[in-house]
Amino acid sequence: MVTVRKRHLLEQQSRELDIERWLDDLAQRIQVRDRDLLRRGCALSREVEAEAIAAKNIWSEGSSSFLTGLEMAEILADLHLDQEAILAAIVYRAVREGKLALETVRDQFGAGVADLVEGVLRMAAISALTTSADPVLGQARSQIDNVRKMLVALVDDVRVALIKLAERTCAIRAVKHASEEKRVRVAREVFDVYAPLAHRLGIGHIKWELEDLGFRYLEPDAYQRIAQLLDEKRLDRERYINEVLNTLTEALERMSIRAELSGRAKHIYSIWRKMQRKGIDFSQVYDIRAVRILVPEVRDCYAALGVIHSLWRHIPQEFDDYIASPKENGYRSLHTAVIGPDGRTLEVQIRTSEMHDEAELGVCAHYLYKEDAKASRGEQYEKKIAWLRQVLEWQEELGDISGLVDLLRADVRESRVYVFTPDGHVVDLPTGATPVDFAYHVHTEVGHQCRGARVNGHIVPLNTPLGTGDRVEILTGRVGGPSRDWLNPNLGFVRTSRARAKIQHWFKHQNRDENVRQGRHLLQAEFRRLALHDIDLDAVAPRVNYRSGDDLCAALGAGDVRLSQVLNAIPELARKVEQGTPELPARRPVPAAQKAHGEILIRGVGNLLTQIAGCCQPVPGEAIRGYITQGRGVTVHRQDCINLLQLQEEEPERVIEVDWGARAESTYPVDVMVYAFDRPGLLRDVTGVLANEKINVSAINSSTDTESAQANMRLTLEVPDLECLGRIIDKLRQVPNVSDVQRQKS
Repeated sequence: MVTVRKRHLLEQQSRELDIERWLDDLAQRIQVRDRDLLRRGCALSREVEAEAIAAKNIWSEGSSSFLTGLEMAEILADLHLDQEAILAAIVYRAVREGKLALETVRDQFGAGVADLVEGVLRMAAISALTTSADPVLGQARSQIDNVRKMLVALVDDVRVALIKLAERTCAIRAVKHASEEKRVRVAREVFDVYAPLAHRLGIGHIKWELEDLGFRYLEPDAYQRIAQLLDEKRLDRERYINEVLNTLTEALERMSIRAELSGRAKHIYSIWRKMQRKGIDFSQVYDIRAVRILVPEVRDCYAALGVIHSLWRHIPQEFDDYIASPKENGYRSLHTAVIGPDGRTLEVQIRTSEMHDEAELGVCAHYLYKEDAKASRGEQYEKKIAWLRQVLEWQEELGDISGLVDLLRADVRESRVYVFTPDGHVVDLPTGATPVDFAYHVHTEVGHQCRGARVNGHIVPLNTPLGTGDRVEILTGRVGGPSRDWLNPNLGFVRTSRARAKIQHWFKHQNRDENVRQGRHLLQAEFRRLALHDIDLDAVAPRVNYRSGDDLCAALGAGDVRLSQVLNAIPELARKVEQGTPELPARRPVPAAQKAHGEILIRGVGNLLTQIAGCCQPVPGEAIRGYITQGRGVTVHRQDCINLLQLQEEEPERVIEVDWGARAESTYPVDVMVYAFDRPGLLRDVTGVLANEKINVSAINSSTDTESAQANMRLTLEVPDLECLGRIIDKLRQVPNVSDVQRQKS
């Protein structure tokens, strides 16, 4: 709880701050398009905080949301972000602390600002995570990396990540006088998640500050020891670097070597990390002060190296030629360490501009060779990081990234989803994973006992695909096991091989008699739905490598064989399809394809004569449409043909949908009965399933009993085989309110 003295100090600072002077300073660093809008944002943030003060519910985080917003804006201004991002930063803390409604932000400042604030709020859920090294779900080593990947997966606008980094920078600055427990909690989150994210985005000064402050609270003794060993303040080190740069610049100019120089004073955490990694003493750390030289050509690298060694004595064993012998990841540069002015050690890196670009943005980017390679795997994650860095660089050059974000967003596709457990840990799953997959990922017994799921607080079906950022809670029962429906691929309950294997293993260890009973029940139910009779299972079993019908039923009950495999192995079915027995009608070619040009087939024109239009001459693979002529059948045009577009405007009723066909396909008609309890949209949902499966419906008849609300639908479908029919029936059974689906004899 913040002290009364601290509260009064914050209140005084907020009241006395000159907004106009602050805006003047801001305008010197960024392009301010609408000063009044920024002024209104500052005024609103200050106003809602004043109202919170009056309500005696202020500074629950120990800081002023108004002052924190301005501090965030200062950080973003140094990154040259646009006015929209600055405004979002100003009001963000007020929204997060509940002092300001998001809809108010949307109404007063526009959807763009509100969307940025909302995006940062989504990332703020990470603050609830425990990023300790304790084992979690058997994946402690990958937990922190999952959090980083989840952050990137949540970001569609690079400004969201930058605003969040600014907010966390302010947060760790503000915990100096907080309790030790809070300092450690914030430091752990910042150190493990946001400092690496800043590093991967190439924002070095934020990364260094987050690492140093995090290290200060997590390892206070080591931090203080190194700080004392440095025996000089950071500003003194930076002043020393500037003097070295001036000396080098003059020496290189005398040798007519064009070069771009930069320097840095190594931060405390980086020094400690190098000491730990190499097992060396502080006196053996030679790159506390470092200089980087960029030159046009490779030959200039060695010429510059000669200048360096002529100025100062180099340290033996501290020279590496990564140009002649690049690192495994392709990194190229010259590294040397020398005794510089005043007897202080100095590291120098020399490379061409091309090498520098490769090291920063290419395959061997700086973050790849400096961070743990195992923790950096994941092609989609790296693509997203590269995309974020690219947008950031373009933003610095152009000043406005709104159009670039929309342009590039389509190029990034996530192949993984990252979801929360109820305790706030992150689970990494493949795209399309369901609550059942999640349950088995957490623990095998949780999967076996899974009976339902809550996603973001709402009960959902167990075959619901999960999305990044979802918080998933599994509802379990005390007895029972997994459902055999989970193994049905048509129902979509299981996406991962891990979950499927665990389910199959459970059924294999059940009593054989129970597996036989369950397998026979599954087969009988399937035969009944497909209107099949008198199937000899003992004759079918050898075709799927089982000795008897009981063995086949046991394997089916244990999950070792699928229903579709059994159906495909019934030899009588194939003969009956071809011969047209009463069990199944004969296959009939659907009159949906007509030869139009050589062996090219057009679907959707029935038995009408077709011809390829001479004006556009479409070829297979191009989008096409048909035009019904007078007496000459259907002319097939390209969809973007000028003549077709004109005909469509004049006679739209004559333009029809057609498609290419590689060969004439055969289907057979099947009547299917759907029994359901009537509700609005029932017919739409049923036909939607058929449309998604690309199944043609040649007839439909529906009736409803108003007293019992029982709806009966008779559908005539055209399907290619029994496996397809079984899949369609399974899909229809999943439609809400549908009680049963069965095939009817013709």
